[in-house]
Amino acid sequence: MGMSVTISAATAQDAEQILKLQYLCYQSEAAIYGDYAIEPLTQSLGGVRAELAQGHALVARLGDEVVASVRGWIDETGTAQISKLIVHPRMQRHGLGGRLLAAIEAHFAAASAAKKFQLFTGHRSEGNLRLYRSHGYVPVAREEVGPRLILVTLEKETAAGTFVTSA
Repeated sequence: MGMSVTISAATAQDAEQILKLQYLCYQSEAAIYGDYAIEPLTQSLGGVRAELAQGHALVARLGDEVVASVRGWIDETGTAQISKLIVHPRMQRHGLGGRLLAAIEAHFAAASAAKKFQLFTGHRSEGNLRLYRSHGYVPVAREEVGPRLILVTLEKETAAGTFVTSA
């Protein structure tokens, strides 16, 4: 390729590229579950802009192209909710998803002293489950949201949260 991928905070100007990438990336998830009406495929540009404004998002760029992204926010319990970790299909299986996950965790651990991290994925999304487990996430809940989909919630303590509980 000749260029290296850089990770930085997303800006409002990235919203359109993020939405297009999200639409591309969630096609495989929709196929797994036979449901093309999932929220990431129906989200509007305004919805992406609102998420960018309300939380924190990162993008990975290859030159000017956004090739990966992740979003998150801190909820009322002090939990960092991580969502929509996406990597362009041609960039998958090279560690970029793990780099983005680690980067957003580091942001929330430093900036807001999050107590723990939480995310979710579908029960058949083996690649996602494998990635999250390899980064220390453990399943804590399962919720049937339809005849074909069970959402698996996974959590991980922050270094600060681990220290507090072990003290």
